[in-house]
Amino acid sequence: MTTWVRPRPGRTGYRRDAGLAVLIAVGGGVAAALYSRIGMYSEPAPVWLTVVVILAYSLPLALRRRFPAVVAVAVSAAFFVGGQFQVPEGLFTNIALFIAIYSLGAWGSDRRAADIVRAVITVGMFVWIFANIAITTADPDVLPGFSRSGLFSELAAWSVISIITNLLYFIGAWAFGNAMWSSARRKAELEARTAELAEERELSAHQAVALDRVRIARELHDVVAHHVSVMGVQAAAARRVVQSDPAQASASLAVVEQNAREAVDELHRLLTTLRDSDGDPASASASTRGPAQLEELVAATEGATLQVVGEPRPLSALVGFTIYRVAQEALTNVRKHAGPRASADVRLRYDLDAVQLEITDTGTASPRRSTGGLGQVGMRERVDAVGGTLELGRQSQGGYLVRATIPVAQ
Repeated sequence: MTTWVRPRPGRTGYRRDAGLAVLIAVGGGVAAALYSRIGMYSEPAPVWLTVVVILAYSLPLALRRRFPAVVAVAVSAAFFVGGQFQVPEGLFTNIALFIAIYSLGAWGSDRRAADIVRAVITVGMFVWIFANIAITTADPDVLPGFSRSGLFSELAAWSVISIITNLLYFIGAWAFGNAMWSSARRKAELEARTAELAEERELSAHQAVALDRVRIARELHDVVAHHVSVMGVQAAAARRVVQSDPAQASASLAVVEQNAREAVDELHRLLTTLRDSDGDPASASASTRGPAQLEELVAATEGATLQVVGEPRPLSALVGFTIYRVAQEALTNVRKHAGPRASADVRLRYDLDAVQLEITDTGTASPRRSTGGLGQVGMRERVDAVGGTLELGRQSQGGYLVRATIPVAQ
């Protein structure tokens, strides 16, 4: 952001600037008529010069955000001409000059050039002011009603007030312009950082999904290796007894057939969604765990209880490990987010065609849990991979719910 340049406004911004220029022109014309009526100058400028000066300080404001330096110089020149030739208008010309100097500070892309132009305009105006004060002091016909004797004369007081007023005028226009430019820069920096954080969050989410898929792939490797090992052992046993004990050989081949079907089914579900990864210590496998280890897992969480509903039956290694991992992640979230006094209930239900794992807690769900963290992404990936559904969210009576339903063969 060290070389930041403030973006120019769109068409709407330029239309507003054009409207402002027209309003200043109309206001200047009305003010000139009123000042002429009250006799602001004994010998005012002719009407044509008054019109030219009003148009010269108002119309350039339509481009104040596109060419701020040029507009500031043009309006300053019109201001000087109007004052020097006694154009009867002192209200809108001051407003126009203030807006021009402010716009140069707020929209000048070259900050050094903006400072130089404003400094030249300010110094030039003060040289003109001091020259007018000197002329007024030397000419007794100017402001004849003001006393000129003494250090604190009426004319001296008038001069001091004039200098202070102009100081505040130019300092205010300069400071407000710089403040607006700094505010726009801070806003741009904040938007850039917000965009970077959003990109980082998205990248982290993708990385978390990829890492979890790698872990699932390693676990699938172990499951398939288990099936193949069993198939090899049973096939060898069948070969040895095929002549002497055909019934035993048939039983061994049935085990081979069952394991082959389970392995093919698990491969069909997962292989198309996973990627291989080497050398990742985070992908260390623990795929031998399943529902049998839930009691040990629940015992490690203070205030958690386990309830098994229905008649337990054998599950495929992949389904069993998915249940274990979902329970592990849900209980981890309970410990991290539910609060120190929260309790958790773990229920494993065996239905006719599905197995359901439900974890509920009595804690207060944190915003991170409510919006879904990376662990929840991993749980959903696992359950989706085995053809199940996952429900996550706050409960109406309080606490948080995690419910995984996985279809299984009867």
